[in-house]
Amino acid sequence: MIDTLEFHTASRRHLLVECPDLAATMHLHRALESAALEGVEELIPAARTVLVTFNPTRTSAPVLTDAIHGLEHTGTDSSESREVTIDVHYDGEDLAEVADLLSLSPAEVVTRHQRATWQVAFSGFAPGFGYLAGDDPIFDVPRRSSPRTRVPVGAVALAGEFTGVYPRASPGGWQLIGRTDATLWDLDREPPALFVPGTTVKFREAERESVTVTEASTESAVSSQPDAAASAHSCTVIRPGLQLLIQDLGRPGFAAMGVSSAGAADRGALQTANRLVGNAESATGLENFGGGVKLTLTGAGVAAVTGARATITVTSADGAVFRHHLGEAFSLDDGDELELGSTERGTRAYIAFRGGIEAETALGSASADTLAGLGPAHLEPGTTISLGRPESAPHLVDPARGSGHERHLPAPGETIEMSVTLGPRDDWFTSAGVETLLGQEWTVTHESDRVGLRLAGEIPLERARTGELPSEGAVTGALQVPPNGQPVLFGPDHPLTGGYPIIASVDDTDLAAQLAPGVMIRFVTETSPVADDATTTDHTRHSPQNGH
Repeated sequence: MIDTLEFHTASRRHLLVECPDLAATMHLHRALESAALEGVEELIPAARTVLVTFNPTRTSAPVLTDAIHGLEHTGTDSSESREVTIDVHYDGEDLAEVADLLSLSPAEVVTRHQRATWQVAFSGFAPGFGYLAGDDPIFDVPRRSSPRTRVPVGAVALAGEFTGVYPRASPGGWQLIGRTDATLWDLDREPPALFVPGTTVKFREAERESVTVTEASTESAVSSQPDAAASAHSCTVIRPGLQLLIQDLGRPGFAAMGVSSAGAADRGALQTANRLVGNAESATGLENFGGGVKLTLTGAGVAAVTGARATITVTSADGAVFRHHLGEAFSLDDGDELELGSTERGTRAYIAFRGGIEAETALGSASADTLAGLGPAHLEPGTTISLGRPESAPHLVDPARGSGHERHLPAPGETIEMSVTLGPRDDWFTSAGVETLLGQEWTVTHESDRVGLRLAGEIPLERARTGELPSEGAVTGALQVPPNGQPVLFGPDHPLTGGYPIIASVDDTDLAAQLAPGVMIRFVTETSPVADDATTTDHTRHSPQNGH
């Protein structure tokens, strides 16, 4: 029986299970993996918690709570542990400072780091970054007071009770004690991450540039790149607008390696566009931020545009101009130019082509993850994109069929109500702080992208507890609150784990993806009087202070 667990609501489909310590968390994660509970889709282990993603049509938080309470575990892992040995050059910039903090000499730090047995407790921060817990209690090192803007790839570092190796160059506040040439993340390896939860890691002084893994890779490469030039059906980017990305529904199932699912920010809009042209809902399409896109087509086909409101113009090779509506399928001929104007309401438009897009994949998905750097790169002028053959689409196109409804998206200067689910860390805030979240308007700032929307309110959220949490899982739609009290609304490319408390999560992440800078939000809960009154499909209203 697993005892002393605490359960916190993280969203309508996420349950955060809190354990008393890291060892208990690792035991719980293994027990949950073995149990394969009905309806559980993904697990994100962290320092003191396991975030459970579940399908609410197959199970519920109360059912899962009872099932997790009843799990049996022995405290040991009967499976054969994967072992990795890492060669390290112990010449890190912070080695002397770490030695002073631990009251050891630099040589003693190196010796004890090598003698310790480390195990990957969880992953996060970046694909392939593992948080390694050791058996030497001397290692409890504070992070740097001022994080570096760039930590080099391969840096071996310490923070708190953990050691880690940076799989890519990135900002970071860990203390650097050395470097390695080991490849931490490689899509041509199975698994791509060298450090996966449960892996035992030993460090040794580098005599040569090498890394030894006890399990040989037997799988083939998991990425592919189609040949766009060979396709009879393609489109070429003339103008990408502010941002043009290839997206599908993402790559769930790789959280244990530090990889978020990413995918289309407004999933419903991409699914609708695919349905309109006869594709499977999961087919790959284009996601554009802000409008301003211009494409030229090779080969005939069918397309549809959904999401943000923008003018849709098709200009034929002979100069004829045709206007089309959002949420309808329309035909394209060889040489046609498809153009989207600037978005008027909403921020992200989705373009689907009958037959889909043939694009580079990473871990089985063509989604562009802007934080992790996975998937196809941003599309630039002159890029040619291969399109699937229109006849390969599995469904027929019904020219009379529309999208069924058109969402009323807010424009800058308008206020929209969004329902939220409180938790998992609303208890880190005072009652006044929770009232502030629900009682005042929050403005979407220009510091917003697929990672998250930074919000600004007149009164910052007041905390009941200071400091940071041990790193724990976060979900798309989470409202994470840094020390300044101004929340960040996480988007699809958010980091998997973080140390700032999450006060609530928005229930409609598709709508969140369409919020432009200048839009104002009022958060409501299902039990609040305001939420009970907001039962119509249009929850947008004009803000009085803006004269509307």
